[in-house]
Amino acid sequence: MRTIYKLKAIALTSWLLVSGNAWAQNADSDDETYRTITTYGITSNTNSGVLGGLSFRQAKLLSGDFFGMPQYRYLSVELVNVKHPKELQTTSNFASSRYIYGKENYLFALRGQYGREIKLFDRNTDEGIAVSGIFAAGPTLGIIKPYYVKIQEGNQTRSVAYSSLNQGSGSPQGAPIGSGGFFQGLGESQLTVGLNVKAALSFELSTFRNNTTGIEVGFLAEAFPNKIIIIPNPGPNGVREDGNRSFFTSAYVTLFFGNKK
Repeated sequence: MRTIYKLKAIALTSWLLVSGNAWAQNADSDDETYRTITTYGITSNTNSGVLGGLSFRQAKLLSGDFFGMPQYRYLSVELVNVKHPKELQTTSNFASSRYIYGKENYLFALRGQYGREIKLFDRNTDEGIAVSGIFAAGPTLGIIKPYYVKIQEGNQTRSVAYSSLNQGSGSPQGAPIGSGGFFQGLGESQLTVGLNVKAALSFELSTFRNNTTGIEVGFLAEAFPNKIIIIPNPGPNGVREDGNRSFFTSAYVTLFFGNKK
């Protein structure tokens, strides 16, 4: 979590250092307007680890402007791992492998987004930074995949769903000694559908006129119809859903690269 905030601090500092220069360049910018911008990126957010997921986005120039500023149709697809705030890596007493204590499910969010990207400040030829404002919303497909762990039973080791441990007679009784395979349980995944909305600023830092690299920094809110159990409540007097959420908010940073036509 501290690493995520460091990344955001770096992004904010970079913006503060260069934004004044970008604003000054807007008045006499002579950068040509590109009709299509296609980028790919990796993203990190406050609900994930340092590598939160992958992103694809495309912006296409529209004929009308927005109060004198060029505007683009914004389309984006991203796949992100959403973590529970209490996820902690635990080392087994019997082995050096690590697993997440109490975790029963992964939550992967496959998001589609549609909106507008407004070019606030343009680049001055091949110098400076272009700044755009983004607002987008769309559906989210939530993929709830069981979390598997390895257990030791006698002289044998096998992988089981964490949710199956200590569930009564006939359930696996071995102690977890490490995480199972990442793709184990994929066929047992459950699906849910939600909605997401985001607001962001995009800073284009590219060197070559037909290529683009940069940073997108923003905030995202996401809602599902029911609470999604990632780590169930272990207390005897509560319900399993306690401590889990159906509504998620996060700040994020996406590093992107691509091309302009």
